[in-house]
Amino acid sequence: MASAASPASFSLLPSTSSSSSSRRLSAPAAAAVVLRSPVRRLGFAGAAADSLLTAHVASKIREVVGRSGRGPRGVATMAKRSVGELTAADLKGKKVFVRADLNVPLDENQNITDDTRIRAAVPTIKHLLSNGAKVILSSHLGRPKGVTPKYSLSPLVPRLSELLGIKVQKADDCIGPEVEKLVASLPDGSVLLLENVRFHKEEEKNEPEFAKKLASLADLFVNDAFGTAHRAHASTEGVTKFLKPSVAGFLLQKELDYLDGAVSNPKRPFAAIVGGSKVSSKIGVIESLLEKVDILLLGGGMIFTFYKAQGLSVGSSLVENDKLDLATSLLKKAKSKGVSLLLPTDVVIADKFAADADSKVVPSSAIPDGWMGLDIGPDSIKTFSDALDATKTVIWNGPMGVFEFDKFAVGTEAIAKKLAELSGKGVTTIIGGGDSVAAVEKVGVADKMSHISTGGGASLELLEGKELPGVVALDEAVPVAA
Repeated sequence: MASAASPASFSLLPSTSSSSSSRRLSAPAAAAVVLRSPVRRLGFAGAAADSLLTAHVASKIREVVGRSGRGPRGVATMAKRSVGELTAADLKGKKVFVRADLNVPLDENQNITDDTRIRAAVPTIKHLLSNGAKVILSSHLGRPKGVTPKYSLSPLVPRLSELLGIKVQKADDCIGPEVEKLVASLPDGSVLLLENVRFHKEEEKNEPEFAKKLASLADLFVNDAFGTAHRAHASTEGVTKFLKPSVAGFLLQKELDYLDGAVSNPKRPFAAIVGGSKVSSKIGVIESLLEKVDILLLGGGMIFTFYKAQGLSVGSSLVENDKLDLATSLLKKAKSKGVSLLLPTDVVIADKFAADADSKVVPSSAIPDGWMGLDIGPDSIKTFSDALDATKTVIWNGPMGVFEFDKFAVGTEAIAKKLAELSGKGVTTIIGGGDSVAAVEKVGVADKMSHISTGGGASLELLEGKELPGVVALDEAVPVAA
């Protein structure tokens, strides 16, 4: 095992030793630890494509005590104008075009299997309704090619009506004379759900005329669809050219406050936990985080590319042979930046990719031929947990193993429980979305986290430091005098 290169830089490389004490951060290193963690899906060999969701939080973040035992909340200086600034004087009788992300999963009978995104949109809609606005609600569902009945938003109406406590009307299209008639007849404090905006190819092409038709339905615009904020579509970016004010909804603002804020100005030490099946899909995030975090914990399928780059045998584990040089360069960059980059020291290996596979724990440097790594081992769990004890901010995106299989979910569940414990002690814990969200929900600790992101690609791009078109297009916040 390589020793720490310096008190502030600790690279945890695989070792044949099973002693965890030899892999702990030194006191000086622990004191310097700062967690910046883009949490990625760590799909191992044979796993599905990554679900990436990681957060971007605006400018200044300070710690405030959370409710119900939750971790501290990040309070950021808002870069964009928020719907919360709009009062009855601004909203009563006004038609508000709200772009939400209601892209929920449906089963074969068109029943909603997870209503998280619908529930997340409710606060913004209720604020508008309580101030007398007429809400024109827009969203996409799936990836339709033209009008596709199975992607209609009709199945969402009952649940949306139940959550809002009013009867939600639904249009059969999102533009056109019939939609205009429905809008004209809306009473104050009502909601009209437009049909899937992606039934029109002009939506994703962001065609100005289509955006103008959408905008013509309303007086102002609220974007609350963080999950699509990284796309310049007609309903997210195009309409802002025709509607003023154009402001952020509560969900979008919260995502920005946490994800952008935590990364821009975190309470330190700041750690990031990143998983994922391939190094190639995480290059941007890892490189960005190496500029900001004090500790970077890596797990998932990507770790085997790092192992092989160090000359270790990885058996039949997933490896990107064309990214070995990249892995080496990332390790060197971490060392040069003084970042403590920790790789698992032991792994749970299996003889096949299956829930009933034979499995055993081996040092990361001793994976036999014909076996593949599917989870981090107990020594790694302890080492990671010890490192996290020193942190004040943690971002997690991506399970530690193939947590869909109970046998290989131990590492992921241990990290989820650790973050819940830290959150209770005042650490800001941010879950980057996707499989990480599923993991904390499975363990039953989702309500303990400071923030759970609803974004996928949007949160990933935010972590990479990219601008999100759907956010850039919104009105700038008006500075408040101190």
